[in-house]
Amino acid sequence: MPQRIVGQVKRVNGPVITIKGVTDAMMMELVHVGEQMLVGELVKLDGEQAIVQVYEEATGIAPGDNVYGTGMPLSVELAPGLIGTIYDGIQRPLERLRDLGGDLIKRGVGSPSVDRRKMWEYEPVVRVGDQVGPGFTLGTVKETERVEHRVLVPPVLSGTGPYTVIRTVSPGSYAVDAIICSLKDQEGHEIALSMLQKWPIRVPRPVSERKALRVPLITGQRVIDMLFPLAKGGTVAIPGGFGTGKTMTQHAIARWCDADIIVYIGCGERGNEMTDVLREFPHLIDPRTGRSLMERTILIANTSNMPVSAREASIYTGITLAEYYRDQGYHVAIMADSTSRWAEALRELSGRMEEMPAEEGFPAYLPTRIAEFYERAGYMATLGNSEGSVSIIGAVSPPGGDFSEPVTQHTKRFVRCFWGLDRSLASARHYPAISWLESYSEYIDEVAPWWETQSDGSWLESRREIMELLQREVRLQQIVKLVGPDALPDSQNFILEVCALFKTAFLQQNAFDDIDRYSTVGKQMGMLRLILSYWHLGAAAIAKGVTMVKLKRMKVVQEIARMRFTVSNEQAEDLDRIQIRLERAMSQLGGIYEER
Repeated sequence: MPQRIVGQVKRVNGPVITIKGVTDAMMMELVHVGEQMLVGELVKLDGEQAIVQVYEEATGIAPGDNVYGTGMPLSVELAPGLIGTIYDGIQRPLERLRDLGGDLIKRGVGSPSVDRRKMWEYEPVVRVGDQVGPGFTLGTVKETERVEHRVLVPPVLSGTGPYTVIRTVSPGSYAVDAIICSLKDQEGHEIALSMLQKWPIRVPRPVSERKALRVPLITGQRVIDMLFPLAKGGTVAIPGGFGTGKTMTQHAIARWCDADIIVYIGCGERGNEMTDVLREFPHLIDPRTGRSLMERTILIANTSNMPVSAREASIYTGITLAEYYRDQGYHVAIMADSTSRWAEALRELSGRMEEMPAEEGFPAYLPTRIAEFYERAGYMATLGNSEGSVSIIGAVSPPGGDFSEPVTQHTKRFVRCFWGLDRSLASARHYPAISWLESYSEYIDEVAPWWETQSDGSWLESRREIMELLQREVRLQQIVKLVGPDALPDSQNFILEVCALFKTAFLQQNAFDDIDRYSTVGKQMGMLRLILSYWHLGAAAIAKGVTMVKLKRMKVVQEIARMRFTVSNEQAEDLDRIQIRLERAMSQLGGIYEER
């Protein structure tokens, strides 16, 4: 337990505590306040006074209480055992805290973030005499059925490299704090290493190189993958008012996306929402392994009734854990729900520290903090000569659904993808309620080569064509509101018909249907190709005099409308059979069919 006294409490203002008599402290140092040892962080130094941000309820702290320093910044523990664990905002394991103090977390109670008693089967991959450097793999541990944990040389080491392995353990069972390897630097100093590392949460972990984003993160959600794709290592914001489906969209992505590791951060969300997450995730099945989704998931639960300062730290805790697995060569997706609550925590703490407010009371450094968070995403070449990525999917909860408020506007400046949720779509039970008019993706050109290899070279052109139809539909709908649909010719009414079919048969997706909740790349391309074929053949038929009434009465149109429920991912070739029936029906109506 730390005993170095750095000062005494002078003033208590909620989670912000002013201390006096400071003679031996450093900025951002982890401290413990009072005899209850409440966890805090020193965030401001001013002569012999300092300000401490406490991550627990400060009730009972009084002037004169001692403040103890640890000599290190607020850090997370990194080792096997992170996957499947539920933490709070400062990486305290909630399940172990419950065992120690009951359902309500007692103040000052703590537990190691990683279990020191559990034994792990460690398999070394280095031998005595090998030369290693920061980020190199020392050995592996089977953390879950899906995740092989690679124990790395810490990215920052004392002494001068390269380092030579002078001692390593044999394969066997070891605790995370057991010495598994010893290195010698160029000056002859010995460095003992265990599987356990610590890293400051506010400091990005170093990498070798930031690489271009070329591969999309496949989510299985058609409106995202086909219209507004996100690249692995990219950033996206999901803004939307209450009830528009931000959390459910993130849940669907967490379950179905092809990331190796999921870090879900419940930042300031309502307790009942986080309860649903904590209850449902262990029972969800990973479609790729058939095992529990928790075997590739880390949950950080920091609800709205938890200390506000811990909410501010939770975002950094989550991104640091993600970077750790990225350095092992994994692709990690972070679900931050919601960054608005994190910004509100910044605003409250800034107000208590009497800082000058900016727009809507947020601190002037809000844009900087948002940028620092999203800049930690990327597709990286790691120090250990592997590649990994961190993709950030941040939900934004603008008050009243107002996208012009500061958090949404500043977030748009620093992300390259925007999935705007539309309340009118949510009210119409159209989910995901992602607006195809307000959303955009700047990753289209980067991921287009990958998609072209998956779609016989037609993805980019197909996407452009359907987006153009949706834009034309908006203009036609404005005319319809004025003069009614009967005033439009069949050629324009057919645009409305095709877009309505595209919305219901493609963009809409039922998360509770076993077939429709997830679509493979092949099925998505087949569905889009079929709808565009209906558009091409139908427009040609109308030009030859076929009425739109006859087109709508074709039985094959109903098959297209139901294909998302009737055609499974494993039987995507059934879409080709619907295509043949469509061409046959069109030829019987006198439409034009050209061999493609």
